[in-house]
Amino acid sequence: MTISAKARWLVPVALAAGFAAGAAHHQAVAAPAADQVTLAPHRAIYDLKLAKSKTSGGIQGVRGRILYDFSGNACDGYDLQFRQVSELDSGEGKAALSDLRSTTWEDGAAKKFRFNSENVVNDKRTDIVNGRADRNADVVAVNLNKPKEKTLTVPVGSVFPTEHMRRIIVAARAGKTILEFPVYDGSETGEKLYNTLTVIGRALAPGEKPPTDATAKVPAFAKLTRWPVTISYFEKLDTKTEGEGEQTPVYSISFELYENGISRALVLNYNDFSISGELTSLEMKKEKACP
Repeated sequence: MTISAKARWLVPVALAAGFAAGAAHHQAVAAPAADQVTLAPHRAIYDLKLAKSKTSGGIQGVRGRILYDFSGNACDGYDLQFRQVSELDSGEGKAALSDLRSTTWEDGAAKKFRFNSENVVNDKRTDIVNGRADRNADVVAVNLNKPKEKTLTVPVGSVFPTEHMRRIIVAARAGKTILEFPVYDGSETGEKLYNTLTVIGRALAPGEKPPTDATAKVPAFAKLTRWPVTISYFEKLDTKTEGEGEQTPVYSISFELYENGISRALVLNYNDFSISGELTSLEMKKEKACP
């Protein structure tokens, strides 16, 4: 799953990774070769609930569901349809109901990215974002149509969400444990760039610690390796303030990542509370091979 932040307590869309190895930070970016990572087209549903709340007067409950519908390949590009409906209870009868919908397309060469999303909170539309990003030799050029027409650039070393996931899988297979990338996913007003730190844990061999969620109903998963992954998202600081002390992540997401790109056992950590996401339904879609 690839992920991005639309609101502080929402799952980042975009979904969406031991500390033995050194960091791998890339200034120039090229997507992994098409034959290195094959991402499985699938339709997944995750049921959400409150996992932990650190303050007595904080979040009292969370319930909701994520629909994650992913398709495509390295030749035609990757399509994602995402919907998250969440209700957050802050106690004393106060609750907020959010309905976030997002569609994205990303080409297999990691040069083009299109995004469109809207969020409705308590029946009131709060966010609409529409735009595209194109990578050239020098920068990633972003053209926004909504919430207002605007052009901007982000560094050429920034990665898009599906490319980020592919790179995590490549690194995990190679035994690397840490990756650092700035990630552009069109989140918030389309002007946000996050620095990310991905930590990849020890590989779980096929058949090790068999899950009991929806993956248990698909025999092929018993033959796949998976890794515990944590991705922390940090505000992108200006050059004057970077390096001035330790920075706290805005949020982080932990999950088990299969080598085909499917995730299970989500935990979304927003510092003062966290949300768990159980994979309750998984439909594998027919793969379309590259010509």
